[in-house]
Amino acid sequence: CPAIDACERSNGGCSSKAECRRTTPGSRTCVCSAGYTGDGIVCLEINPCLVNNGGCDRNAECTQTGPNQAVCNCLKGYSGDGKTCTYISLCSQNNGGCSEFAICNDTELTERTCTCKANYIGDGFKCRGNIFQELLRNSNTSRFYFHLEALSIKDISGPGPFTVFVPHTDVLNSDPRVKDWIAKGVMAQVLRYHVVGCANLLYKDLTAITNITSLHGDLIHISYSQNSLVLNNKAEIILSDAVGTNGVIHVISQILVP
Repeated sequence: CPAIDACERSNGGCSSKAECRRTTPGSRTCVCSAGYTGDGIVCLEINPCLVNNGGCDRNAECTQTGPNQAVCNCLKGYSGDGKTCTYISLCSQNNGGCSEFAICNDTELTERTCTCKANYIGDGFKCRGNIFQELLRNSNTSRFYFHLEALSIKDISGPGPFTVFVPHTDVLNSDPRVKDWIAKGVMAQVLRYHVVGCANLLYKDLTAITNITSLHGDLIHISYSQNSLVLNNKAEIILSDAVGTNGVIHVISQILVP
C-alpha cells in the first residue's frame, strides 16, 4: 500500500505562511516560514520593532517593512544610520544662526538660544558693540571711522553716551574739501563737530531739540520740517538710530562745518 502524504492536500492543514513537512506516513509537522512565528497552524508576522526597538538606536524610529524586517531612521535632531544616531548641535554650524558676537546655547532638540557677548547689545541674532566699532562694520559709515583712526581720535570708544552724525561714506569720498582740511590740519575739528557728548539722542529726541553742542564746542542747529530732520539747514538725516552700547549713530547727507 502507498504511504499517505499528509501534506498533499491544503498544505496539510498548515498555515499558508508555513511549510508542511512529512514525518511518518500519514503524519506531518508544520513549520512557520522565515519571518513568521507560531505553531505552524497559525503563523503571524514577526515585528522586529517590538523587541529592543528592532536593534535601532534609542533616538531612532523603527519601522516594520515586512516579516521580521524593519528600517531604522534617526529622529529629528539626530543624524546617523539609524543603528547609531548622534545629536545634532544647532550651535555647531554657523554659530546656530546667532550673531558672530553672540553665544549660542543648545536648549533642547531643534531649539537654541542666542545671547550677545559681554560689551554687546541686541537680540542675539544681531549684536552691536560700541559706536566706534559699529562705524567700521557699516559701509555707510566706515569712511568716517577711517578718518577718526587716521587722526587717532578715540573719543567715541569711551563709555559715552555719544550721539554721532556721520556723513555718508560717498559724501566723504567725493567732497573735495576733505583733502584741504587734512592738509591744513583741521580735519580733527571737523570730525569732532559731528559728535555730541553725554547724550544718547534718538531721532524722536532730536525732533524736540533746536540746538546741541558738539565735542568741538560749536552748536549744531536742528530743524524739523516735511517729516525730515535737517542739521544746520543743510544736512538731512537719511539713516537713523543705529544704537550701540555707548550711544547712537545717525547718517547725514552732508558734512557739517564748524
